[in-house]
Amino acid sequence: MIYIRSKEEIEIIRKSALMVSATLTEVAKLLKPGITTLSIDKMAETFIRDNGGVPSFKGYNGFPFSLCISVNEVVVHGFPSSYELKDGDIISVDCGFYKNGYHGDSAYTFGIGNLKPEVIKLLQVTKESVYRGVAQAKDNNRVGDISFAVENYTFKENGYGVVRELVGHGVGRNLHEDPQVPNYGKRGDGKRLKTGMVLAIEPMINLGKKEVYTLKDGWTVVTNDKKPSAHFEHTTAVGKDAGEPLSSFKVIEIAEKANSELNSSYYTL
Repeated sequence: MIYIRSKEEIEIIRKSALMVSATLTEVAKLLKPGITTLSIDKMAETFIRDNGGVPSFKGYNGFPFSLCISVNEVVVHGFPSSYELKDGDIISVDCGFYKNGYHGDSAYTFGIGNLKPEVIKLLQVTKESVYRGVAQAKDNNRVGDISFAVENYTFKENGYGVVRELVGHGVGRNLHEDPQVPNYGKRGDGKRLKTGMVLAIEPMINLGKKEVYTLKDGWTVVTNDKKPSAHFEHTTAVGKDAGEPLSSFKVIEIAEKANSELNSSYYTL
């Protein structure tokens, strides 16, 4: 079932989405070589609960952590662990925040230290592709218009692999709702968009080929060719003339910049 949210509901979702952004901002402040991904997860859970929320992911279909933390060739759904971040790593952090009956959902990929130029470009292109998709999230368009915008920019213009097994989705009272929002497709295909729908638009883009597989833990998705993958996501309200991000990257970017000024081995996108 596809839900059309009232203005009041959208404002509640916005508050949850902005708390995801606030959580990812706290993550950005911590990132540096030597920090473990498990310590990041523990900080985030504390921050979410201290702000009156519940981590959307923890316990969802048995997922055991508050964040999905995916490093380098891990595409999504990576488990926090004792792994210590290293110079040259990229780390996707996906987070959900639940409060007052509604979820927010957003993801951001960070770079640590000295990144290869081709990896920097991957992050830049993937991040931009979110906004290309958001621009198409407008009344009377179709899901395929979002999908085409992402695929056209990432694959056709830049040659990256667009993951097909994992997609964006509706978000609201449930973490995952209809419709599914693939990152590949044709203009004019799929469900028609209506003002008031709320979507999680989340390109998952590989430096190499599109093929992926899932580890034995049943969650962790990895690129077949072991090349890096990037992931950015906005909770987005469908609008009359364009989509409106309800989450924000701006606060995260400010924290990235501040961290880079303190730590010379921290890359800012």
